[in-house]
Amino acid sequence: MTWRVMVQADVDTVLSIEQAVQSFPWTRGNFSDALNSGYICRVDETECGEIRGYAILMPAVDEAELLSIGVTTAQQRKGLGRAMLSKMLNVARDRNIQRVFLEVRSSNVAAIALYRSVGFIEVGLRHGYYQNANGCEDAITMACELTQHFSLPRAGERPGERENG
Repeated sequence: MTWRVMVQADVDTVLSIEQAVQSFPWTRGNFSDALNSGYICRVDETECGEIRGYAILMPAVDEAELLSIGVTTAQQRKGLGRAMLSKMLNVARDRNIQRVFLEVRSSNVAAIALYRSVGFIEVGLRHGYYQNANGCEDAITMACELTQHFSLPRAGERPGERENG
């Protein structure tokens, strides 16, 4: 896994991933605006240069919001999303960000489980926040506290699990 800074040349590929995995995807302009605004934008790339996933974090003083994270359909349920999330939270911690927030569709059980597994807890609910096929659905607001001694699990590992040595 090569974790690198997203650049404008990546936007078309990232947009195609977003359109494949989201019912109501971000636009090209949303991704370009995130880059132009100085948000923390990263992509996961294979040795062959194929982008498999992306994540965007909007920092604000000592807090940040995870705005978007996506993994190609072919790479889902293989630990890549967890690894990218952990890497993005480590980037946040390295920038002295103490708390990361996110919103997730209340129907997205897999994402909620992933976020909980790395330390996010539910802190609120936004009624009718997301558009869906039936009109709107609620968003669960979650937060993760990052501390100096906080250690995120590696891919395939549960919180608190560490190899000896």
